[in-house]
Amino acid sequence: MRASSPQIYGTFAIEDITGSYASAVTDPFDDPVFDARELRVVKAVFDTGSITAAARELGYSQPAISQQLKRLEQRLGVAVVERVGRRVRLTEAGRILARHASAVTTALDAAAGELAELWGLQSARVRLMAFPSASPTIVPRLLADLGDRHPGIALTYVEAEPPEAVAAVREDRTDIALTFSYPGDRNDPHGTSARGLSVRIVGTDEMLAVLPAAHPAARAATLEVADLAGEKWIAGCPRCRGHLLELCDRAGFAPAITFETDNFVAVEGLVAQGIGVAILPRMAVESFPQLPGVAVVPLPPGEQRTLHAVTARGADRVPAVRATLDALLRVVAQRTGRAASAAGGPGLAASRN
Repeated sequence: MRASSPQIYGTFAIEDITGSYASAVTDPFDDPVFDARELRVVKAVFDTGSITAAARELGYSQPAISQQLKRLEQRLGVAVVERVGRRVRLTEAGRILARHASAVTTALDAAAGELAELWGLQSARVRLMAFPSASPTIVPRLLADLGDRHPGIALTYVEAEPPEAVAAVREDRTDIALTFSYPGDRNDPHGTSARGLSVRIVGTDEMLAVLPAAHPAARAATLEVADLAGEKWIAGCPRCRGHLLELCDRAGFAPAITFETDNFVAVEGLVAQGIGVAILPRMAVESFPQLPGVAVVPLPPGEQRTLHAVTARGADRVPAVRATLDALLRVVAQRTGRAASAAGGPGLAASRN
């Protein structure tokens, strides 16, 4: 038996669509071989690693999952799962189905979303992942914006660094990944790992030199990294440390890194005590009240990091995802003081990797 709550996969619960078309969209993938529910089951087995976990994730009983897999195997004429000891794993045929399931389910969710919008459905769920400094700066404003404009959209949020968030989009564990990249970033997560996904630029984030208040450059209007060549440095997370090394390399020196921490507050605490200098994004600095004894000076505009929204191709056809992307653009534009429009602004231009 299936659990009593409707199954939501991605953004929309197709079973929740009301109106005269309800029966028509209960099973929108009407193919003599493939069934949308069975594709979702295969993908869930791949994602979770077992039939039991797949049943728990999809809200089915374990026997119901096994029966759907058996029916699929009978129609295909090949095995989809195989037993290895006490475990079950997908066969090569099963892995092929799982690999294509995300595209199929995204398309179905888009169709369901458009029908839902047509018939006035006011309930939808969007999954978001974003990097840590977005949690206190972007995400609360995004929730408020959606609450005002689209109260029927339920946004779920998980914090993750860009590489993990991009992987989650590919694996259909999130609908939108808010990520960032640095100029000349050799570890840009929007390269090979995002191939086949949509990557949109939604804004920028200024980079700041974090200095002791008594530092000679503390009152400067802007600062070149080369001006800090003789300083001791405090580095951040591994990815931030890599960016610092690249930044200093372009400026012609190797930084003398004395401390490393991914805690923004700790970085400012060390700077306030004169232990060293650091570079932080403005969003990180704005994540908490600035500590006494610390000054921040902007780096040149060319050093700012770029903010991206990563989705599956075609995901913006799902109305709730589109509305969330619109809201994200508005929130980022409000932070930077620039006007942006999801309908026609340059920020929404998607690159297809």
